[in-house]
Parts: sequence; C-alpha cells; structure tokens
Amino acid sequence: MTLRELFDYLSANPLVVAAYFSLLLFTAILAGLMGKGEGHLSPWKYLYATIVYLVCVPGIFAAALAVYLFLFEQGGSIFNVNLLTQVLPVAAMLITLNVIRRNVEFGYIPGFGRLTDLIMTIFTMFLLMYLLNRLHLIAWVYVPVQWLILIVVGFLLVVRFGLKRLTS
Repeated sequence: MTLRELFDYLSANPLVVAAYFSLLLFTAILAGLMGKGEGHLSPWKYLYATIVYLVCVPGIFAAALAVYLFLFEQGGSIFNVNLLTQVLPVAAMLITLNVIRRNVEFGYIPGFGRLTDLIMTIFTMFLLMYLLNRLHLIAWVYVPVQWLILIVVGFLLVVRFGLKRLTS
C-alpha cells in the first residue's frame, strides 16, 4: 500500500478518520472531568500520554506533509488541500492538546519532551532541505558526498542545539 492509496482509502471512508479523532477528543474531555486536578498523578498522566501520542503523531505527520507539498511540490494550490487528511489531524491535535492542557501541565506527561524534539527535528530538516534545494549546492560545488553528509549533520546539530537553547 502506498501513501496515496492510504489517503484515498481515508478520503473514501471519512467516518473512520472523524471517529478516530472524535474518540480521542472525547476521551480527553472525559478524563479531564473525571480526574479534575489530578492530571499529574500516575494513572491519569499515562492516559494523557497515550492520548497525546495518538493525536500528535498523525497531526505532526499531516503538518509535515503539508509543508513538504507546499515547499517542494511546486504548483500545489491551497485549493487542492484535502481537509480530511491534512487539516483535520492538525486541528484535532491542537484542540485535544488544548483540552489536555487545562487539566495537566505538559511537563508532567511522560514523553512529551520527545514529541517536542521530534517537531524541532522535522522543522530543522525541512529548513535544511529547503535551503539545500534553493542553493543548488551540488551543481556548483564538487565536494565528496561524505563531506556533504557531515556538513548537513553538523548544521542539523547546530540548529537543534540553538533551538533548544532558545526554548529552555
């Protein structure tokens, strides 16, 4: 199955996507009502961690895919955006995270820092890929591939370190 076939399947069955994100949002709301003020305690924080991962992974993927399509697939119009597979996951992620944040600070949720690191890594890689794409570095620099990979990894580490220093 290709990614296009998966998106075609999801577009043909919108109830599956809507039910998935609605169930996660409903679970977060219900957990907020049942465990009001106890979100940082053991059973609730693991439930919140599960909800966060289940809603953030598709949301981050949809956001990264949208950025990729607009940056690297030139000619992609905003009117061709599939609301079900590109907008709904990001919107559901933001709404669900907002609901969860009302009951527990994200610092108490196990693994939330890893999601933040994932977002920063994806952002850094897109920035690096965009810059390399616009510079056409390969066309005018005859550098061995090993050195180019070292330069890319070094730039990635520098940008990630700088972003971590800015956010902490």
